[in-house]
Amino acid sequence: MPSPESTPIIVLVVDDDAAMLQYVRTLLELDSYRVQTANGGLEAVQLLTSGLVPDVVLLDVNMPGMDGLETLRQLLQIRPTLKVIMCSGAPDPRKALEAFVSGAQEFLTKPFRHLYLSATLERCLASRGGRPTVPWNVVQEMWDTAN
Repeated sequence: MPSPESTPIIVLVVDDDAAMLQYVRTLLELDSYRVQTANGGLEAVQLLTSGLVPDVVLLDVNMPGMDGLETLRQLLQIRPTLKVIMCSGAPDPRKALEAFVSGAQEFLTKPFRHLYLSATLERCLASRGGRPTVPWNVVQEMWDTAN
């Protein structure tokens, strides 16, 4: 959670579900994050190309039009050091693995609790340098859940 005297941390939340956008916005604002939302991948790409510089992106995997994985690839082309947390309501180990290989730092399964979201954001923001290795325990857990 950001400290009150520091520069606000900007989180871009990308989801096609308006209720989920509002829910996540509320949770993040309770933790003192500054929140920007996008209703889909194309809007997220447009926000970054128009100058938005988020500290982290919370990105839904399953969206109509440009899905989350394609959005992830395009966002990282615009800003290669961008930190991205993917999220999905359908645990799919193949998509999780593809997200990690494509450059995502974390993967959350919806619905998620406030505590899990906060901890994941803090862990993502605390990581420095290059891309982390694929957290196999996450993929294994999703695989076990899906089968």
